[in-house]
Amino acid sequence: MKLIGLAGWSGSGKTTLLVQLIPALTRRGISVSTVKHAHHMFDVDRPGKDSYRHREAGATEVLVGSAHRWALMHEHRGEPEPTLQELLPKLSPVDLVIVEGFKREGHPKIEIYREEVGKPPLYPDDPNIVAVATDARLPGCPLPLLDLNDVEAIAGFVVSRFDLKVGAEAR
Repeated sequence: MKLIGLAGWSGSGKTTLLVQLIPALTRRGISVSTVKHAHHMFDVDRPGKDSYRHREAGATEVLVGSAHRWALMHEHRGEPEPTLQELLPKLSPVDLVIVEGFKREGHPKIEIYREEVGKPPLYPDDPNIVAVATDARLPGCPLPLLDLNDVEAIAGFVVSRFDLKVGAEAR
């Protein structure tokens, strides 16, 4: 599986771009999965649900399945937080995995930069950033600059960067 991350300060538009980029890639016949790093207290389960009661009772993993989807919840129970490289094998094979978060890990990333956020660009300090998607002018930036408002061009960059097969060539 090929892997690209989206990096940027909070409020820069990482999730907004991600949810636009997925259909732009899938229309080209590219299968996509995502990995999102969440805050340490996130939970997909809710008190009162049977699956929540199973975990609270001590189950290490709870698999919930229906006609529409399945979800596996794994309790760390004192284990260290898994790295991105430890989580990736849990995904089914796809053409491309897009990562949001895990900014300290060494995978290729597109930086989402908006001047209005008021923070400096990340690319000078992160050698894994391969392009910057922005709506600002960044004179002197040595990386490819992508128009943040042109999702099709960003998708084209990703396809080209990873030599992904599109349309009839896919699979």
